[in-house]
Amino acid sequence: MLYRIMRSFLFSLNPEKAHDLSIKQLKMTHGTVLDLLYRQKVQQRPVQVMGLTFPNSLGLAAGLDKNAECIDAFGAMGFGHIEVGTVTPVAQPGNPSPRIFRVLEGEGIINRMGFNNEGVENLIENVRNSNFKGVIGINIGKNIHTPVEQGKDDYITCMDKVYPHAGYIAVNISSPNTPGLRSLQYGEALDDLLSSLKERQSALAKKHDKYVPLALKVAPDLSDEEIKSIAKSLLKYKIDGLIAANTTLDREMVKGMSHASEAGGLSGRPVQSKSTVVIAKFAAQLNGEIPIIGVGGIDSVVAAKEKIEAGASLVQIYSGFIYQGPPLVKEIVNHI
Repeated sequence: MLYRIMRSFLFSLNPEKAHDLSIKQLKMTHGTVLDLLYRQKVQQRPVQVMGLTFPNSLGLAAGLDKNAECIDAFGAMGFGHIEVGTVTPVAQPGNPSPRIFRVLEGEGIINRMGFNNEGVENLIENVRNSNFKGVIGINIGKNIHTPVEQGKDDYITCMDKVYPHAGYIAVNISSPNTPGLRSLQYGEALDDLLSSLKERQSALAKKHDKYVPLALKVAPDLSDEEIKSIAKSLLKYKIDGLIAANTTLDREMVKGMSHASEAGGLSGRPVQSKSTVVIAKFAAQLNGEIPIIGVGGIDSVVAAKEKIEAGASLVQIYSGFIYQGPPLVKEIVNHI
């Protein structure tokens, strides 16, 4: 009930202004008596994935806490892991506003943020200052002005910097809002990226005496052949995890709804089935050898269970959280 009241106010604002205000309030209230408004106890349901122990199966997807400003506040809500970022080597403003749109009729969100963030050094400082007892994933990307052909260098730069501070590292090559980025999902470009990252992971593991898993985040807009090809590369280079899936460019489920024609990636309930199908197809190709983190349209216990039954070991929420708030976290954690 409380979040419904808060949502009415937040949804009266421009979506990006509502997001910025929410982050600001979480930063201000955490550690004060006011964090009782969102702090909640959830059941301990530990799960082993990628060699890590997660307090429970539910995480916050990347994009909500881009700069790792509110890790402890989100942790107080009951998340077992929090994925921060996407972060790039150098701070960048992202795409021009407006760049977030609510598709209210379908409980979806379209964004074309463009990896806006304060840079990797700022994110690392925030991660260092957090006291979260769960797993922190750090999602890395390339700067918009870095040519795709040199994108690998940005990923390695970020990886070098975040490695000592991450529970796992998510490699985002599937955002539709950075020109050319999704081309890294295919063929020789993907193999070159994965082999280079795996080689650097090995070197960093020796340097820091710590093995930090790598997970690849892919798009839901993949053909069966592309899924087979990506799965083959994941297995070949022994990547530790797969995150399926990012936002979609498909508008079939929101045709005729408000803002449906806006450019950008669509998330929320409209991608629920699409992402579940992609997870199932990857699960069939990976045959249990690489764990999957399922994300896309999870807005209920049933939706979370569908992802797990399709082959996911962990799940993440984003748009469902925006529409339903902290109660969704407790509901999912306590029933999956």
